[in-house]
Amino acid sequence: MKFTAAQIAGILEGEVVGNPDAEVFKLAKIEEGTEGSLTFLANPKYSNFIYTTAATITIVNADFIPESPIATTLIKVEDAYQSFSKLLEYYNQVKLMKSGIEQPSVISENVTYGEHLYLGSFSYIGKNVSIGTNVKIYPNSFIGDNVTIGDNCIFFAGARVYSESVIGSNCVIHSGTIIGSDGFGFAPQEDGSYTKVPQIGNVILEDDVEVGSCTTIDRATLGSTIIRKGVKLDNQIQIAHNVEIGENTVIAAQTGIAGSTKIGKNCMIGGQVGFAGHIVVGDNVRIQAQSGVGKNVKDGEVIQGSPAFNYTDWNKSYVHFRNLPKIVADIEELKKK
Repeated sequence: MKFTAAQIAGILEGEVVGNPDAEVFKLAKIEEGTEGSLTFLANPKYSNFIYTTAATITIVNADFIPESPIATTLIKVEDAYQSFSKLLEYYNQVKLMKSGIEQPSVISENVTYGEHLYLGSFSYIGKNVSIGTNVKIYPNSFIGDNVTIGDNCIFFAGARVYSESVIGSNCVIHSGTIIGSDGFGFAPQEDGSYTKVPQIGNVILEDDVEVGSCTTIDRATLGSTIIRKGVKLDNQIQIAHNVEIGENTVIAAQTGIAGSTKIGKNCMIGGQVGFAGHIVVGDNVRIQAQSGVGKNVKDGEVIQGSPAFNYTDWNKSYVHFRNLPKIVADIEELKKK
């Protein structure tokens, strides 16, 4: 796809300084710009590159004034970084603007779907599935029986959604993710073996949820595992049965949340955090990477460590821990005296 400077300026409500007919068909960093590429300048420390870049078009802040001659066509906007992000989103929407049902694929009985459905080849849609408008399901995906999907959702290649799951509108499910697999429920027997406890609940994703690649969200034993509106989940996260995650909480990769734990809204959780089961984490909590959370956490707390405790106290404690050999030596010396 090619875009002219005039077209881009129209999308961004910007002003062209240079050739309005200049065309671009790719994106680049300003220091790596080549002919036909579009770039941007937002950070002042990269300003020197605008005089040497070979990029055809550069988005800049409205107050930018060149100190030397430049070859690139400028598009002046209020905020170059935000405008470039907006353009990326626009480009992504155009790139993903697919529709139609590819073959081979399977649509089972009593399936309903809205306009502009895209169903990639080798995908399977189970019985009694309801799909909204403008939904994109990429190749090799699986949608189980009785699933409900809202409008404007994207399921990238290889996504798996098990039966009875409910997906809201504007959700993005990345490749390799599994929604609705069985919770880890086994009852110990007298002979040391385990009997599987049937997992008959479901998973609910509310609107505007994004789930990264290879993340697993288990169905509830009874009731629902619930991911509230606006939650963003990174790659390779494990969410166990009957977990609930509050609105607009973000969780980084390799985090594991054990069964029936409740996490509040607007929390920020670092990578490789582990949660014990049946605990409650409040709203606006910050948890540093690689922490182990084994008890309830109050609203607004910032914690770190394993077991996790107050972030400031953890930092102070770490100083002493790092110096522990010297402290022990000093104590031994004092004992001798």
